[in-house]
Amino acid sequence: MKLYNAPMPAPNPRRVRMFLAEKGIELPLVEVSIMTGDIKKPEHFARDPLGQLPTLELDDGTFLSETVAICRYLESLHPSPPMFGRTPLETARIDMLTRRIEFQIGTPAGMFWRHAHPFTARVVVPQYKEFGESNRAHYERGLGWIDRELDGRDFVAGGDYTIADICLLSMVDFADWIGLKAPESLANLRAWHARVSERPSAKA
Repeated sequence: MKLYNAPMPAPNPRRVRMFLAEKGIELPLVEVSIMTGDIKKPEHFARDPLGQLPTLELDDGTFLSETVAICRYLESLHPSPPMFGRTPLETARIDMLTRRIEFQIGTPAGMFWRHAHPFTARVVVPQYKEFGESNRAHYERGLGWIDRELDGRDFVAGGDYTIADICLLSMVDFADWIGLKAPESLANLRAWHARVSERPSAKA
């Protein structure tokens, strides 16, 4: 297998790299440039018809995209340590929180990036800058929600570090890079961020 990858600050490839690091899995990385448009070239469209990253190529030539789908596949091959829960209820809770993180935090950060950031102006035409800027408030509301969820917890879903933490860390760090800062008042979130950023996988 090999993983088609892009380096920091791209958040989605980083999710899978962090997951691999937590699992102790080593895969060859094939770099596909986002900045030069290589993800929109025919050879990458043959791997992922939406022209996105990351993409996992299996030994038989099958391709998988979408970070959680890739990580679920790898979890099935390497179940320890469990990153998607140990029981049906844990798995359902982790799925719920991951999905809500994607919608409540990832979506507004993504809309700000697409419509309000100068880096994307040449590829997102037209940009709706007023709409993009409006997502700052939506993003902060999402952070407020996860700050409340983290009250009394070491990690997003409870006592174990899971895919939900990986998704949140990749999004919060990317949002910070594009200019969406986490409010100082969110003490639970900031303590969680300091804690998970110390894990070796955070450097992946």
